[in-house]
Amino acid sequence: MIAIRERSRRGRTRLGWLDSHHTFSFGEYRDPAQMGFRSLRVLNEDRVAPGAGFGSHGHRDMEILSFVLSGALEHRDSLGNGSIVRPGELQRMSAGTGIRHSEFNHSAEQPLHFLQIWILPERQGLPPGYEQKALGAEARGGGLQLVADRHGTDGALTIHQDVKVYLASLAAGERVTPVLPAGRHAWVQLTRGIAALDGEELREGDGAGISDEASIALQAVTGAELLLFELA
Repeated sequence: MIAIRERSRRGRTRLGWLDSHHTFSFGEYRDPAQMGFRSLRVLNEDRVAPGAGFGSHGHRDMEILSFVLSGALEHRDSLGNGSIVRPGELQRMSAGTGIRHSEFNHSAEQPLHFLQIWILPERQGLPPGYEQKALGAEARGGGLQLVADRHGTDGALTIHQDVKVYLASLAAGERVTPVLPAGRHAWVQLTRGIAALDGEELREGDGAGISDEASIALQAVTGAELLLFELA
């Protein structure tokens, strides 16, 4: 079964400095039918005005990924980490027993466009932690590249949950056919371009939940980029 979540049906928060689209319920956007998919709880597409951002605030018991599409994200947290996350990099913050952080558009001139992704951890009370990785050219050169999983396989980021996160950057006409082991599910989020998922068109911002499928076919119509989450 494939259930497409069209970009136009997402929730939205608009402030003077922020334009955020919510695939699942978040903040004041509440939809009982859209409370997440398996352990994937939040998937926000945020556009932040130059020099603006989220002031210091706290989180607990959540695995948080940030994936920058354009611009630069400035991060600071109560563990003492301070960094700039740019396109081609992925950041993981484990909130665990508690962490405070701020996120700002690093540029005073250019907008910031990024995905913020929350995944429920395998258990509560984990120690907080932080990790950032440059994905490398192979993660943007066709095919599916593992960028995060439970074990930090081959240098992937470590997520404290039974999940695998893949990135694919596909040229027009290029195709990937992920196999889903029995009992596994997937979420596909298109971040750029146009692609077909088992013949159904996805455009930038569209997502799809996949269950009870042994495999799927993803083919780029134009140049396209996507994230694929394999979930228990």
